[in-house]
Parts: sequence; C-alpha cells; structure tokens
Amino acid sequence: MVSSGARSDEVHADASALGTAAAAGSLTVADTVDALLQAAAAHWLATAAPETSAAGLDLLTRLRKVTAAVLDGYHRSAHDEANQRDSDRAAFVDDLLAPHTDPGRLAAGAQRYGIRLSGRHTVIVARVPASVGNLVHILDETLAARFGGANILTTARDGELICVCAGGLRGVPAELARHLQSHFSTGWQVAVGRTHHGLSGLATSLDEARNALHLADRLGFSAPVLHASDLLVFPVLLRDRDAITDLVTTVLGPLTGARGGAEHYLDTLAALFDNEGNHTATARQLHISVRAVTYRLDRIHALTGYHPGEPTQRFTLHTAVLGARLLGWPADPEYPSA
Repeated sequence: MVSSGARSDEVHADASALGTAAAAGSLTVADTVDALLQAAAAHWLATAAPETSAAGLDLLTRLRKVTAAVLDGYHRSAHDEANQRDSDRAAFVDDLLAPHTDPGRLAAGAQRYGIRLSGRHTVIVARVPASVGNLVHILDETLAARFGGANILTTARDGELICVCAGGLRGVPAELARHLQSHFSTGWQVAVGRTHHGLSGLATSLDEARNALHLADRLGFSAPVLHASDLLVFPVLLRDRDAITDLVTTVLGPLTGARGGAEHYLDTLAALFDNEGNHTATARQLHISVRAVTYRLDRIHALTGYHPGEPTQRFTLHTAVLGARLLGWPADPEYPSA
C-alpha cells in the first residue's frame, strides 16, 4: 500500500502502475479489485489503533464481499446481454436466409442490422475445422470496420460461418480467407454464392455457396476460395444423369479392365487437367516421375482411344473425368463399367 504521507500525484502514479501490472499479468478486473481491498485490509490491520482495527477490518471485509457481488452481477449481465445479442442476430439471419419468409417481420431487424431487403446481396459460406468461438465477433468487427457496418453481417449458423454482404462489394472473400488462414492453418474453405436481388436472392446465394462446398468435396477441389459462378457446369452435368453416366462408362469404362483398375488413371487425368497439361507439374502433384505420367497417358490412349494431347479429345476426356468424380465412379456400384 502507498504511504499515508505520499502526495496525491504519487499515489495516482503508483496506483496506475499497479493497474498496468495487473493487466500485464492477465488479472481480471474482479481479481484486481479484490487484491486491492485485501491489501487495504492488511494495511489497516497493521497501522490502525487497537480500538478501531477490528471495526475497520470488518467494514473492509464487508466492502470486499459487496464489491465482488457487484462485479459478478455486472459481468453476468454483460455476458447475458452478449448472448442475447448473438441469439437475436442468429434468429434474424435464419429468417433472412429462409427460402420463404415474411418481409414484414424482417423489416425491424433489417433496419437494425443495416440490411436493405430489396437490394442486391452476396452470401459467403466458410467451413472451418473447429468451433469458431469468439472468431465470429472478431470477423464481424474487422469486416465491418473495413467495408462498412451497413454492408456486412457475419454470424455462425449450422456449424458454418455465414457472411452476408452488399452486392458488388469486392474483396470480402479474400479478406475473410486471410483471417481464417491466421486462425486455422488447414481444414477451412470459403465459397461465394452469386449476387442476387431481394429476399429470395439471399436464399439462392446461400444454396449456391453451400453447393459449391459440396462439389468441392466430391471433386477434390482444394482451392481456399470457390466461386459458385465458376462451377455452373457441374449442375448442368448432373441434371441429366443418364447422359453423364453414358459418357463416363463409354469413354472411361475400358480403364476398369486395366491392371490396378481405373482409379490411378483417373487421378492422373485429373492432375493433368488441374495443371493445364503440364507433365512436370502433374508428376510433382502425384509424386511420380514424368516418365510415369507419359506412360499412363499412353495406356489411357491405348485402352480408350482418347488422349488429352489431342485438342478434339481433351474436352471429352475432361468432362468424363469430372462426371466420374460427380458420380463416384468407378467405386459406386450404381454406375457399372461399360
């Protein structure tokens, strides 16, 4: 404790230093106040006259208990308020992204969160490997500070991070990815729906972003940021199952009779297309030699009659490989070989 003869400015300086040390030691406000009152009680006991020490010590002890109760109530109230705020936000986002919702019920919430219901919006979905915890609040504040609070709404929903942003706002997916990379080195992926008008457009953009993540799982896409607009060909392929099944089994079916099966040939073709036909990069990705890549491509040509080096055959092969991934061929018994 500070000496009773110390000047006021010295007392304030010493007290400020104590507060700084408490913060540096990661002490909570409650712990800091309690330690201060304990020190005051010890100082009183050591310096007060015997006839007043017991009464003063009792008073300080009661003050310590009352202060602890006040701080506990304060923090509990702040915690409950934060939980309620998160709950209200999550409920609003649920209503906002529902395929069929009541615009009148959303009007008040939209005004509160700065969402213009008739405007253009883009929905971004981020899949993360662990609980997001306080990350939602950090991301919401960071993105709002950069892009404007009326342009961004970030929340957690169904184990995913959902970010609703004003249509035409550039840079949000990249900024979100940058922050996720700083928190999770691996296991995360961001998908961006297309920009649409109105309430129904929000639900559509959400579905597109989630479908992009689903396609990434099925096709083995590992890009950190996926755009639904870049994946429009895949729903087209899946729309006619009979046609894509016929293409896969006709073009790639002969590979199932090869030694070791078709899978490593499919992996080679997929890696080749990922690397824009570069044999060296393909070999590096597959951890094999360039000669092995060339051998596999020659075997594919011999078995199927198609070679990715032929411009007229490259598109057919690429489409067949993508279709095989979408169908789970050849592992899925529903799609037998030709």
